[in-house]
Amino acid sequence: MTKMKHYDYLIVGSGLFGAVFAYEAKKRGKSCLVLEKRSHVGGNIYCEDIEGITVHKYGAHIFHTSSKRVWNYVNELCDFNRYTNSPIANFKGEIYNMPFNMNTFSKLWGISTPAEAKAKIEEQSSKIKGEPRNLEEQAISLVGEDIYRKLVKGYTEKQWGRDCTELPAFIIKRLPVRYTYDNNYFNDRYQGIPIGGYNVIINKLLEGIEVMTDTDYNSDREKFNAMADRIVYTGTLDSYFDYSLGKLEYRSLHFESELLDEENYQGVAVVNYTDRETPFTRIIEHKHFEFGTQPKTVITREYPADWKEGMEAYYPVNDDKNQKLFLSYKELADKEQNVIFGGRLAEYKYYDMDKVIESALNKVDEIFGE
Repeated sequence: MTKMKHYDYLIVGSGLFGAVFAYEAKKRGKSCLVLEKRSHVGGNIYCEDIEGITVHKYGAHIFHTSSKRVWNYVNELCDFNRYTNSPIANFKGEIYNMPFNMNTFSKLWGISTPAEAKAKIEEQSSKIKGEPRNLEEQAISLVGEDIYRKLVKGYTEKQWGRDCTELPAFIIKRLPVRYTYDNNYFNDRYQGIPIGGYNVIINKLLEGIEVMTDTDYNSDREKFNAMADRIVYTGTLDSYFDYSLGKLEYRSLHFESELLDEENYQGVAVVNYTDRETPFTRIIEHKHFEFGTQPKTVITREYPADWKEGMEAYYPVNDDKNQKLFLSYKELADKEQNVIFGGRLAEYKYYDMDKVIESALNKVDEIFGE
């Protein structure tokens, strides 16, 4: 019987957390094996090439950060373009700029000065007295009735699969409101898209590291655990513990992509459909991420969905009930010997890409020393 190879680290999941950890461990002379449940590496940032267009297979991913360390780190892996996220909202054919700014307010109310916009929002938001009891009241208290009805309500109800009056207020602690004519969605210092897509980053991180795709760690944990001294686990936390305390809830997404025989479908990478009746939340036109001039275009409609086992888990439902359950699982996780839990699924947390990288680098510092 041939003896199985033994590794310093077995890394479950090849998304950003797992890939950054593997890259850093290898740099320090550690041997790593990466297991990936899907047929490809990269998790949700995986891209496909269709007609020379880089397609974000699992929804729009726009890299943005205020961390110089993270920005320098990713720029050592690949070159970034100067893409700036400036999505628009389509409410029953009316087009508005996002995030909510003077362009939005001017279109909505026919006004032109920040003072007029402020007065309008204050007048409408003052109708909510006391502590907001649900998401609807929270949103109105932040941006007023008009913006809420046209640009928040329908989109949010589709995203979460329930009415805003049934959703907890904390889901939207803040809604970005700018009293300037600035359509840049993010406030971060750095922003862009990797030239050639995110596979360039993942392939660089996993270069020279053994990877097994189509491999479910949880299906034969004992066998895989025997292959390494330590495990880095980036999958769902409840599945690691065989759902022994119950299942954590997520929202999932369903994507429908289409190759169109036209050069430019919507003139921008992301259009949010903010009415409740349109079944999808947004349409992504991928070529605009890299200022493409290809003769054809690829669009993707994004539909929110209830998560069921076997589907991809995208958004944790961080309400009180789920948060409580997660903390119970975290107590179990903290007792595990030689297992490092990290990334959005293992931490049951919605993470932007830069925060995942930062978290992985912090874990590396903790284990190997800075």
